[in-house]
Amino acid sequence: MQLTEQEVIRREKLTKLRELGIDPYPAALYPVDTTSKSIKTDYKEGKKVIVAGRLMRKKIQGKASFAALQDSEGRVQLYFNRDEICPEDDHSKYNDIFKKLTDLGDIIGVEGELFTTQVGEKTVLVKDFTILCKSLRPLPLPKVDPDGKVHDEFNDPELRYRQRYVDLIVNPSVKQTFIKRTKITNSIRQFFNDREYLEVETPILQPIPGGASARPFLTHHNALNIPLYLRIANELYLKRLIVGGFDGVYEFSKDFRNEGMDRTHNPEFTVMELYVAYKDYNWMMDMTEQLLEKVAIDANDTSKVTVGKNEIEFKAPYPRVPILEAIKEHTGYDVAGMDEVELREVGKKLGLEVDETMGVGKLIDEIFGEKCEHLYIQPTFITDYPKEMSPLTKQHRDNPALTERFELMVNGKELANCYSELNDAIDQRERFEEQLKLSAKGDDEAMFIDQDFIRALEYGMPPTAGIGIGIDRLVMLMTNNVSIQEVLFFPQMRPEKKALELSDNEKIIFEILKKKQEMPLADLKTEADLSNKAWDKSIKALGKMGVLKVTKTETDLIAALKE
Repeated sequence: MQLTEQEVIRREKLTKLRELGIDPYPAALYPVDTTSKSIKTDYKEGKKVIVAGRLMRKKIQGKASFAALQDSEGRVQLYFNRDEICPEDDHSKYNDIFKKLTDLGDIIGVEGELFTTQVGEKTVLVKDFTILCKSLRPLPLPKVDPDGKVHDEFNDPELRYRQRYVDLIVNPSVKQTFIKRTKITNSIRQFFNDREYLEVETPILQPIPGGASARPFLTHHNALNIPLYLRIANELYLKRLIVGGFDGVYEFSKDFRNEGMDRTHNPEFTVMELYVAYKDYNWMMDMTEQLLEKVAIDANDTSKVTVGKNEIEFKAPYPRVPILEAIKEHTGYDVAGMDEVELREVGKKLGLEVDETMGVGKLIDEIFGEKCEHLYIQPTFITDYPKEMSPLTKQHRDNPALTERFELMVNGKELANCYSELNDAIDQRERFEEQLKLSAKGDDEAMFIDQDFIRALEYGMPPTAGIGIGIDRLVMLMTNNVSIQEVLFFPQMRPEKKALELSDNEKIIFEILKKKQEMPLADLKTEADLSNKAWDKSIKALGKMGVLKVTKTETDLIAALKE
C-alpha cells in the first residue's frame, strides 16, 4: 500500500504516542455526559461538562489555542490553555501531545467548564483531554480564502457515495437528509400503528419472484439445492397474511430488481407495502392523501415541499385521472379497446421504441410513461388501468376491460401503486397464465405462476386494498434531492478502480498532465526534465497501463491522460 506524505506523518505520530505510553485506541468507556447541542441550549456559565467528538479545527496561539469539536449533534468551540491542562511543571501534554501529536480528524474526549468568549461564543475551557482514536488519513476539509471563497470541497458524487463516512463528516447537510429519512419512516409507522395495523417481516429469499413485473436476481441455496430469488416485491406474502386473518399488515421492504441504474433507480431499494381487509382502491386514495399530508408536515413543518423549481402541495385532495383519458388528453390518441397491433402502430407514430415482445399492457405503459407521466407535477392519482397491465388487480366494477388500480404521480414520477386486490383464485390463475405467454414471447419481466399463492386464494381472501409506496422516492421529494443516490447511505457503485502504482518518474509526467489535461509531447518531455532513458521507460510504462494516450495532429504529437 502506497502512503501519502500526510499518512506517513500520522503513522509516525501514532508511534510517538505509543512510545509516550499513550494508547491511541483505548478500550475503556469514556463518560460523555453532554453534547455540543445541549451545551448551547442548556448553557450555564461554569458548568462542568464531559464531551467527545472529532477535532475539526485547531488554531495554535502559543500557550493558548482554540479548536472545534464535532459530535453527532454539531460543533462546539474548545479553548486549550497550557496552564489549565498542565498545572504542574510538566507541560508536555499541551506542548507535545496536543500541539504536535493531534491532527484534524482525531477523536478526542474533553473534560472542562463552560464559559463565553468576548465575542459571545459558548466555549468549553479544557481542563483535560484524552485521545480516543488517532485518525490515520487526513479529512478532505474545505478551505475558505480571505475573500470568503470556499475551495477543495468534498463534492465529487462518486467519492461522496463511495466514501459516505467521509461525506457525513465534512458535509453536515448530508446527515440532515438521513435524519429526515428516519422522520419520514417514523411518521408512516405512527400513522399505521395508530390504526392498529401490524408491522411484519416476510422472506427476502423467495422460490418464486412474485408480486411485480421485473427481472430478478438469482442465487442458489446449497443446503436445499434449489434456486432462490431476491424478492422483487413482498406483495404475495403480505396477502397470504390477510388470508390468514390479519385485517391490516404493512412492511418496510428491501426489494431487489436486476435492472438499470439512473437518478431514480437503484438495484436495491425500499418500499412500504400496506394491505387492509374490507377496503378498496377508493378508500386507499383517501387514506394516501391523509398519510402524505401528515408525512410532509412531520418532515418539513408544512404540507408544501419545494422540489427543484416546483412547489408541491401535499394537502388533500388530489386529482383522479383515468389512465386512458390521460393518454387521450396528452397524445390525441384514444387507445381504449385497441389490440397489440393497433397499439404498436400508435407507439411508432409517437416515436417510441416498441417490439414484438410487448403485449397490450407493456405498450400502454410505454405510451403513458414516455408521453404523459412527466406532466403530472402535483400529486395526481392515475386510475383504472387496463387488465393486461395489472395481473394482480381486481376487475373494475363498471368496465371489465379495466382494473381498480391507481398510481400516484408526483413531480413527474410514480410514487405509489395501489390495487383493489384480486381475490378470485380462478381469475388469478388465468391472469398468471397470460403472463406465462408473455414470458414465452421473450418478456423477461413477466410474472411467474405462484401455485402456493393461488392455493392461499382458494381458501378465501376478503376484499382487500393494497398499496406500495417507494420510500426512496418519497425521501427524495421531502428533501429536495433529484438523485436516489443522495438518499441512500450506500448506493450501488461500479467496482472501485485500483490506485495507480507509479514510479517517481511516472508520477512527474502524470502530475504535469493532470494539471494541463493535454499538451504537445515535446513540451511534456521538456517540463518533465528527465533523462532520455528515464523518459522513454516512463512513457512506455504509462502507455501500457492505459494511463497515457498520444495522438498525432498535422504538426505535433499530443499527449493526454486517458479517461
